[in-house]
Amino acid sequence: MKVRETPLPEGTLLAGLVAPQDFVDCYAGETPLDVETVVARATEFPAWVKGLLLLRALAVLPFKLKGRSTSGDRFGIFPVAGRAKDEILLGFDDRHLDFRISVLCRDNIAYAATWVRPHNLFGRVYLRLILPFHRWIMRDAVARAVTG
Repeated sequence: MKVRETPLPEGTLLAGLVAPQDFVDCYAGETPLDVETVVARATEFPAWVKGLLLLRALAVLPFKLKGRSTSGDRFGIFPVAGRAKDEILLGFDDRHLDFRISVLCRDNIAYAATWVRPHNLFGRVYLRLILPFHRWIMRDAVARAVTG
């Protein structure tokens, strides 16, 4: 299944958050699946992603960033931050940055968008360091989600 980078669709829960200095990207793939199924598949990470996430957790340990929350509605490691009929918003706010992942299923297309707002120098440096991995992981997550 071909995954393509695309602009953020209009009317998403993310749209009201985006400011000019924020990072936003969006990937899409064709699928007849509903949003719950797509999110569940996308957040079921393969071993190589789990390894990268473990490395990230160890690297930021000295900075006392928020870790995984164990309470509330969640998909994989991500807490649910909002819902609409055809969209699920995941993510949380932290000292160094706020982030959300929106998964929207509309007209047999699944869109996975990421929004990040860094709060300080550490947030901007962190975002720069993880971006190459982020893009790789998001493309893979969308591909796995839409093809099963």
